[in-house]
Amino acid sequence: MNEESKTFIDYSGKFFSEYLDDTGEIIWMSERDGWNHLYLYDAKTGAAKNQITKGEWVVHNVDFVDRTNRQIWFQAGGIVPGQDPYFIQICRVNFDGSGLKVFSDSDGTHTVQFSPDRRFFIDTWSRVDLPPVNELRRSDDGKLVCKLEEADASELYATGWKPPEPFVAKGRDGVTDIYGVIWRPKNFDLDKKYPVIENIYAGPQDSFVPKTFAAHYTQQELSDDGFIVVQMDGMGTANRSKKFHDVCWKNLKDAGFPDRVLWIKAAAAKYPCMDLTRVGIYGTSAGGQDALRGILDYPNFYKVCVADSGCYDNRMDKIWWNEQWMGWPVDDSYVRSSCVVDVHKLQGKLFLMVGEMDQNVDPSSTMQVVNALIKADKDFDLLDMPGAGHGVARTPYGWRRLQEFFVQNLFVPDAGKLDSHNVLSARSGKFSIQP
Repeated sequence: MNEESKTFIDYSGKFFSEYLDDTGEIIWMSERDGWNHLYLYDAKTGAAKNQITKGEWVVHNVDFVDRTNRQIWFQAGGIVPGQDPYFIQICRVNFDGSGLKVFSDSDGTHTVQFSPDRRFFIDTWSRVDLPPVNELRRSDDGKLVCKLEEADASELYATGWKPPEPFVAKGRDGVTDIYGVIWRPKNFDLDKKYPVIENIYAGPQDSFVPKTFAAHYTQQELSDDGFIVVQMDGMGTANRSKKFHDVCWKNLKDAGFPDRVLWIKAAAAKYPCMDLTRVGIYGTSAGGQDALRGILDYPNFYKVCVADSGCYDNRMDKIWWNEQWMGWPVDDSYVRSSCVVDVHKLQGKLFLMVGEMDQNVDPSSTMQVVNALIKADKDFDLLDMPGAGHGVARTPYGWRRLQEFFVQNLFVPDAGKLDSHNVLSARSGKFSIQP
């Protein structure tokens, strides 16, 4: 079997092979037709016998290969028209591609638990704005046996809690839908103007906007400080078409920003309470690299940035991740995507965080940025946390410092000019202006 691509082959996220020794066949996963699908191969000749799944949707994972009945149970995204294409649905198909059946077409993202004999399964599904529903279904036809439980979130809502709002806007091509969510402060007032903060992670290995219900989001903690927080998956991330994903090829610098900026502007057009003169951005790891790239390349849009544990130059980070998206040999595309060579463009407020003992991304990647910033005579803040590993912003101290930085530089743009009777107070992680 041979797999070829003009860009990259996503071997870390889209690899599946199942050897069927009894019949001399292999089930293989490929994006060769532009979407991630399954193929049946003749193991003796190496020739493809047939494409098992096909359509403008993607196979996420294979759950079970039923060799006796020659069927495959798998997870698919985008297979139900009109739904969020990132929602996971549970499906089954015959080896020859016939008999495709979607067992979980409810409007949400699904997980299943099979009974030991696989005659039944529990289907659990939810959305960010819908608490989990648990249903018992038959495996042969997917018919509902009974609804087991529907989560009751009434006490949560009674506290004033509101779920994030899913929001969709067109991307850079004017055609492709970009999916994201919006968090608003608990005491949200439609008549007020709120600064906007984007939580970014544009690593090409996956998609990252939450799709399941949760009673607690760290984004909500930040939002309750007085911000509208947003998150979306721009082009270059996974779990859509190959074309959508290929935007990242030799171009990690892009990070989907042409889509992100349009998405936020579309949200602000619908909700004028979003103040686009005060926009911040933060992220960790690849998200740290993305956040810094945002404030460097879009200084008229992003004004404040917290970049945590970032891999700011792909020439020195782990090989498998960087070479998969940037290719080999190292060429000018690595230079073009390097934040280090571009930090002289910094205009806004920057806070760098790094853990001294980071075993994921070399801390010296942050020090390269620091060195370049000093040489460019740029002001910035730095937290190098002794003994800490990857993700300083996820520690209580780092998270508090991140919140304070945004409060000081977005919520109160002139905080540094306030007199001594005006201070930023932090109580239980919440911030307010005290006269």
